[in-house]
Amino acid sequence: MNKLTKPEEQIMHYIWKLKKAFLKDIVEQFPDPKPAYTTISTVVRVLVKKKFIDYKTFGKTREYYPLVSKKKYFSEYMNDIIFSFFNGSSGKFASYFTKNEDLNLSELEEIKELIEEKIEYLKSKDE
Repeated sequence: MNKLTKPEEQIMHYIWKLKKAFLKDIVEQFPDPKPAYTTISTVVRVLVKKKFIDYKTFGKTREYYPLVSKKKYFSEYMNDIIFSFFNGSSGKFASYFTKNEDLNLSELEEIKELIEEKIEYLKSKDE
């Protein structure tokens, strides 16, 4: 899957949120000062070309919808990060958070709880 540029990713977030959107709906999602309509239109055309979105035509307007789910994109994005920065090791990725001093105790406990839930789920699946 192709990586998205920051502007492409921002527009994809709006389309994921809206599920279906005309160009004017996408433009309305941007905070002020909004980018030019033509700039957003150009990025949307690129997303169609990259096969991240498609559209249905209604007269002269197009209604855009995602072809790639947010979950699928995020999963592949994270896998790329793990591969690029942690030699493909999920364990090294997880241990990064234990060494990250920006995390407080409650955040670390939340991560621990999520890991324990996943372990229990996998154990119950094997039984």
